[in-house]
Amino acid sequence: MVTPGLLLKASLNAGKEFFRSPAIEGEPPAYRAPVMVPIRSIGPSHSERIERHLLALDSHDRYLRFGYAASDEQVRRYSASLNYERDEIFGIYNRRLELIAMAHLALSVDPTLTSCAEFGVSVLPQARGRGYGARLFERAVIHARNEGVSMMFIHALSENTAMLNIARKAGAVIERDGSESEAYLKLPPADLDSRMTEMVEEQIAQTDYRLKVQARQFWGILAMVQEVRRGVRDSRDRMPM
Repeated sequence: MVTPGLLLKASLNAGKEFFRSPAIEGEPPAYRAPVMVPIRSIGPSHSERIERHLLALDSHDRYLRFGYAASDEQVRRYSASLNYERDEIFGIYNRRLELIAMAHLALSVDPTLTSCAEFGVSVLPQARGRGYGARLFERAVIHARNEGVSMMFIHALSENTAMLNIARKAGAVIERDGSESEAYLKLPPADLDSRMTEMVEEQIAQTDYRLKVQARQFWGILAMVQEVRRGVRDSRDRMPM
């Protein structure tokens, strides 16, 4: 659970890709206190980035994410079918505004199972090993609780050990049926802490994203100015003495 102190520290350093608190005195140099990753809720205006992210997955990654080696056309259909009004999409962006990890929390469409939701996640190869899948899962759990969801499901291939380990560590019950597994996680009801945590985390993530956009614009302008300067200098050097 994110503490108020960590949230304050994160908000004061929102321009960084990650929010890190200082190393604890007396600990080995490699030790760092928990990291808060800015995770924002994303809507249809980011649909192209979502599609680009999913298309960047290779056939094996698509097999683990969707349960089959989805073709480019099938990935595009999935991306186009996302229901941003009913479901929730969460994303992690790097400093180049590339969507490097995303999660889909799909609320049940069955009127008799409105308190259920399914979770799916994907992380690009270059961003793995940083705990992004687990962080996205934690973010989705908070949102699900606040939306009145009492049971979260994860349908995954049994060989998708990374996803199943995330669910197992969260306390989910996992049932294996041959090559496929189902994880069930019972969620506690929403409380003041869950609502405040989601509100502050979303605000931090939005601030982080805006700063990344501004930084990208700044470097773009700087590159253009440098190009103009090079052009002027080259023209001057070619002038006859």
